[in-house]
Amino acid sequence: MKTILIADDDPTIVVSLQYLLEQAGYAVRVARDGQEALDAIEQALPDLMLLDVMMPRLSGYDVCQRVRESPQWRRLRILMLTAKGGAVEARKGLALGADGYMTKPFATQELLRQVAELLR
Repeated sequence: MKTILIADDDPTIVVSLQYLLEQAGYAVRVARDGQEALDAIEQALPDLMLLDVMMPRLSGYDVCQRVRESPQWRRLRILMLTAKGGAVEARKGLALGADGYMTKPFATQELLRQVAELLR
């Protein structure tokens, strides 16, 4: 079973994503800020991380950059999620090493399609 780490500080989004992904057959773990996300990765490397850009302690950009700088974490797939839909934000996330980028609100089927594609 593939494991997905949801790193997001919005409880409503976390609950809905967790439910959606568990129903789709994934094991789900949750981190509520950037530092918690790094701690969770250190404990057990997930297959994919859904990473919010705007989080307390460390931003999603910071987390993405640290993951990509670490040789043992490089294979972790990262899908960034953000309320900021600008092309500049998307380019920044992808430049830092994210594998994909989605703007909130997103269609659940599109999210599941992207997740499946990244885990292939």
